[in-house]
Amino acid sequence: MRPLKHGYTNRTLGDGAVVRKTYEGPDAALRLQRERALLTGLRDRLPVPPVRAVSADTLTLGFVPGVPGQELLDGGHAAAVLAACGEVLRRIHSVAQDVLPESARAADAVLVHGDFGPNNLLLDPGTFAVTAIVDWEFARHGAPVEDLAWCEWLVRTHHPGHLRALGGFFRAYGGKVPPWPERRAAMLAKCAEMREFCERWEPGGPGVRLWEDRAAATAGWAE
Repeated sequence: MRPLKHGYTNRTLGDGAVVRKTYEGPDAALRLQRERALLTGLRDRLPVPPVRAVSADTLTLGFVPGVPGQELLDGGHAAAVLAACGEVLRRIHSVAQDVLPESARAADAVLVHGDFGPNNLLLDPGTFAVTAIVDWEFARHGAPVEDLAWCEWLVRTHHPGHLRALGGFFRAYGGKVPPWPERRAAMLAKCAEMREFCERWEPGGPGVRLWEDRAAATAGWAE
């Protein structure tokens, strides 16, 4: 087993046959159980990794072939990757909400991935079809703008050279694009959520300062 690239919150190892994800930080057990429930419930509805085993702190998942979306995006395929993001996000938001273990939800809520973007997709490098949507631990019932805005935030923050391709993301998703003030408010809310997560994990630590800096940068953005 070797560490996999692009794992930031948890310890993720793989050997080409399975992936072992050990949850760390605040609410680790809750996040594990939420992701297990979603991967099990979504297995026949969306491309997700199969659950092979579970322990108190680790999910063992079946290996799914594919290239992380951010690698393909920066490899010159931004338009195709972000179009795939929009298409699969529309499918996520169309899934029946009973797949989540929590039952309380607003009448107009959808299934929100909670950390949606090219970083959490595996794609076929030839066809750009999504082979797996990963990292469901922050999923919840919420408003579509939460995922739409966070995908935009990830591109703006980590792939600013590909901002023009965001139009294809919104077109592939379909429907009316939420106005910029609403999208930026959703971005700032997520930054605040991540700051609070880091504060509970390591009060006053570098993660807290990182998300404070990111929130300040986001507040200064214009459409």
